[in-house]
Amino acid sequence: MIPANASARKGPEGKYPLHYLVWHNRHRELEKEVRAGQVDIEQLDPRGRTPLHLATTLGHLECARVLLAHGADVGRENRSGWTVLQEAVSTRDLELVQLVLRYRDYQRVVKRLAGIPVLLEKLRKAQDFYVEMKWEFTSWVPLVSKICPSDTYKVWKSGQNLRVDTTLLGFDHMTWQRGNRSFVFRGQDTSAVVMEIDHDRRVVYTETLALTGQDRELLLAAAQPTEEQVLSRLTAPVVTTQLDTKNISFERNKTGILGWRSEKTEMVNGYEAKVYGASNVELITRTRTEHLSEQHKGKVKGCKTPLQSFLGIAEQHGGPQNGTLITQTLSQANPTAITAEEYFNPNFELGNRDMGRPMELTTKTQKFKAKLWLCEEHPLSLCEQVAPIIDLMAVSNALFAKLRDFITLRLPPGFPVKIEIPIFHILNARITFGNLNGCDEPVPLVRGSPSSETPSPGSDSSSVSSSSSTTSCRGCEISPTLFEAPRGYSVLGGQREAATRDDDDDLLQFAIQQSLLEAGSHHLGGANQQQAGYSPYVL
Repeated sequence: MIPANASARKGPEGKYPLHYLVWHNRHRELEKEVRAGQVDIEQLDPRGRTPLHLATTLGHLECARVLLAHGADVGRENRSGWTVLQEAVSTRDLELVQLVLRYRDYQRVVKRLAGIPVLLEKLRKAQDFYVEMKWEFTSWVPLVSKICPSDTYKVWKSGQNLRVDTTLLGFDHMTWQRGNRSFVFRGQDTSAVVMEIDHDRRVVYTETLALTGQDRELLLAAAQPTEEQVLSRLTAPVVTTQLDTKNISFERNKTGILGWRSEKTEMVNGYEAKVYGASNVELITRTRTEHLSEQHKGKVKGCKTPLQSFLGIAEQHGGPQNGTLITQTLSQANPTAITAEEYFNPNFELGNRDMGRPMELTTKTQKFKAKLWLCEEHPLSLCEQVAPIIDLMAVSNALFAKLRDFITLRLPPGFPVKIEIPIFHILNARITFGNLNGCDEPVPLVRGSPSSETPSPGSDSSSVSSSSSTTSCRGCEISPTLFEAPRGYSVLGGQREAATRDDDDDLLQFAIQQSLLEAGSHHLGGANQQQAGYSPYVL
């Protein structure tokens, strides 16, 4: 038996008591140790793993269950940058993936609830505004840009209320999903009401998020993943895309000829902006396939369409201003060849050996030159007004998460009226802020903007506020009806079931890539784009 007193232990069981119990799969003793609360449940071992990471990598289901039940953080990454969920998928254990996915979603909800007071306070202090964020997706690969979608997010902020309208919903069965949706966040004293308004079906899904007194069991039950969600992970590669910006540098773009050069400025939606280039931006895409069957590996690796063959060539040569390095690493993992003493000894070199299934890893590193347009006289404040909204959207939207990662860098002074950054492999995003407070085009229910007779989707045309023909872009008044359920819509409690799509970075990356390839093959081959229920949005 392992001594109960941590100070009496020697060797790895004394330094890393939870890890040591996990290593030997002693989940009952682990339960007692965790309950005692004398050891940090997030302690890192010499290999950069928490106890939960170690349990997941080894496939020790009951140990993982104990640690998750006592609050082990699912969102932590190990030293190699892999999440607990990604390591669970690599084991090919359906029950383990289901368990980890459930607690991952549960912890996301808890984190979201915990952040509500801070978000409400930021929204309350910030000046009210309306702005449009136009998202355009482009690619350096010819023809791909023609089949990429675009969307304009419309954002209203009034007091503690927020509304975001969108038409690009995500991906389902490798198809771009379109729809007319509004997401409303209405802050109250002790709670927040969240509504998802489906204007196509005239249905409102509403949920009240209380700041305190949340029932843990109810939240866990609501986070139970479906079998389809679990299987979608086990049959798709584990893909992670990271923007490496540790060496990023910003430099003013120049313009001119014959030796005469000046710093470049451009007008963006009526605002004069300084143009900057961001160099040393690396997009690192890592793909793991050790959990896939040979059939699914063939689907990932096979070049079955003209565009796939072309992309294979494009990857070998890179694109404009892009250098692509592709490496394949197969670790010779053999759990029986590594003893506990070796694993927990920080001075012992494991080499290529590790626990778990032998890793099949492909790494692609591309260098990009991001671009941004900064206006020092813009009325909007990035930190006070826009950043909190991006933080909120980033909780469940991988695209906004990428944008958040970029804008949190130490940018040059000014508001980024336009940003162009890499999002995924072969795909860039250009985000442009415009029509601030309805200065460029009329906006219903925004006082101070030019008048408009066309109400927004789901709004009551009779309630459109009268407005003057002149407007100041530095402030506006927004009608409270924008943050209410539209008249005539069915109101349902609880969130809409999200089993049809998953906006995780890895699944979204894979879905985008496969969707582009599929759509591109139809585009190149002249095939009927409506066959098999596929209807890409060719712009």
